[in-house]
Amino acid sequence: MKAPENQTALLKAQEQGLRHAVSFAVELAQKAGASAEVAVTKVSGLSVSTRLQDIENVEFTNDGALGISVYLGQQKGNASTSDLSENAIKNTVEAALSIAKYTSPDDCTGLADEQLMAFDAPDLALYHPANIDVEKATELALRTEKSALEADKRIVNSNGASFNSHTGVKVYGNTYGMLQSYLSSRYSLSCSVIGGVEGALENDYEYTISREFDRLQSPTWVGETCARKVVSRLNPQKLNTCEVPVIFLNDVATSIISHLAASISGGSLYRKSSFLLDRLGTSVLPEWFNISERPHLLRALASTPFDSEGVRTQNREIVENGILQTYLLTSYSGKKLGMPSTGHAGGIHNWLIQPNLTGGLTALLRKMDRGLLVTDVMGQGVNLVTGDYSRGASGFWVENGEIQYPVAEITIAGQLQDMLKNIVAVSDDIEHRSNIQTGSILLEKLKISGN
Repeated sequence: MKAPENQTALLKAQEQGLRHAVSFAVELAQKAGASAEVAVTKVSGLSVSTRLQDIENVEFTNDGALGISVYLGQQKGNASTSDLSENAIKNTVEAALSIAKYTSPDDCTGLADEQLMAFDAPDLALYHPANIDVEKATELALRTEKSALEADKRIVNSNGASFNSHTGVKVYGNTYGMLQSYLSSRYSLSCSVIGGVEGALENDYEYTISREFDRLQSPTWVGETCARKVVSRLNPQKLNTCEVPVIFLNDVATSIISHLAASISGGSLYRKSSFLLDRLGTSVLPEWFNISERPHLLRALASTPFDSEGVRTQNREIVENGILQTYLLTSYSGKKLGMPSTGHAGGIHNWLIQPNLTGGLTALLRKMDRGLLVTDVMGQGVNLVTGDYSRGASGFWVENGEIQYPVAEITIAGQLQDMLKNIVAVSDDIEHRSNIQTGSILLEKLKISGN
């Protein structure tokens, strides 16, 4: 078992080698008269999965590739290699240059603006080594699954449990002279089991994830919580078609906000395929609703000092008092729209949804009084062009602010623009495992298709 200090020394040595490879590739492109950006991400780790208390899979990961984009004027060429020898890098740069010569000119292509680059990237404490070998990983997965299987006699089968431990190095450089890198780590423990009564089966899952191994929830917590969720879903009923208030449980509520993120991304906007086209500076959510982006939170799962184009990330107010404050732009989509990049090449970074109700889910259920609590959605029935929303769902029926019974085989439907505007409350039971950190969300009403 490697001590953390040895792991760190090895990873830092690997980081220096990758920085050299990136610098070498940039220099070759520059000598050929091209501007260029080069990125390499190297990930190594261990995954162990179990099923019914037997080891099912042990996988070691050691993946990584160097990718280069070269720009000859307004022509772009891409190439990549997993071989980081100087010869292979030379061949990769030459391949990218050859491709660029045959591509059509595009006046929006090229590096992001130099003044936006993260020449001085902050350390966000994203790397936390831990002593994890196959024996330890296996023990954690087995304990998790055992806790779930023994939690209730109605748990009749298992989809398995798994433990994952991964560390990575990311390096980015370009012909502006930027060369930045950072180390990262990620650990997770998950479980999924099946419950049954009189031949009717239900399944669910639970997981814990963190950049720090010591901050993971215990195997017992993961297993017992998973079992409790499964048992609560047994004997679901169907609902008659109706239109009622709906609560999206916190880990499902993230999907509603993710639809907002997708609809204000530059790619959707310049293609005119978003229901929020031309809505910058207008009201898209209730006037009390605020979304802040905080990319530099220490140790957070979605923190990053720069995006995949080297643009520095920064604190932003995405929505303030219900009003949309910014689009999410890469350098290409920004040029298409005549705006600067916002540092969102590669995704969003720690969106914090401000709650307006204390007391967690219990308080939100009381506020709703009667309606549907959605704990799972399925299907791809979301049209970001029109805002049409229709997805399969399951959850619980609520009367007098109390959960009454599980429900399944229903469809919830509405218009995203109405759903966003008609949010009644966000509780303070924040989901911290996502790049969108929100509590459970209560909507004024949605159509429920059932019997």
